Amino acid sequence: MHPNEVCVLLDGDGTVLWRDASTSPVALPDSRARWEAIWRHRDRLAEIAHTHPGGLLAFSGTDVTTMAAIDAALGRPLRYTIVTPTAILSRDPDGTPHHPETEPPWVKDLREGAPWPS
Repeated sequence: MHPNEVCVLLDGDGTVLWRDASTSPVALPDSRARWEAIWRHRDRLAEIAHTHPGGLLAFSGTDVTTMAAIDAALGRPLRYTIVTPTAILSRDPDGTPHHPETEPPWVKDLREGAPWPS
């Protein structure tokens, strides 16, 4: 897994639309490029996922406020997912958190640090 937090934007089929990496293993600061990518891909965007390389399997307070801001900007809720070295936690568009029984293929790529187009 990348040593720092990584964020990916995904469409409804799980195709990675965009990715970026932080310079920190415990924070993913706001990025103008990320907000522009969210807006550019808004019609296809279904999910935003990011890693917690340290293993914390929970949405932070910052995660929650950022998710609310994105949903408000898009006018619709998205799915959000946290990926740790051993597990994933998703929050569905209706706000329900769950641990998916089957991990999508992109999770393995994210853990292995696969290169994706940005």
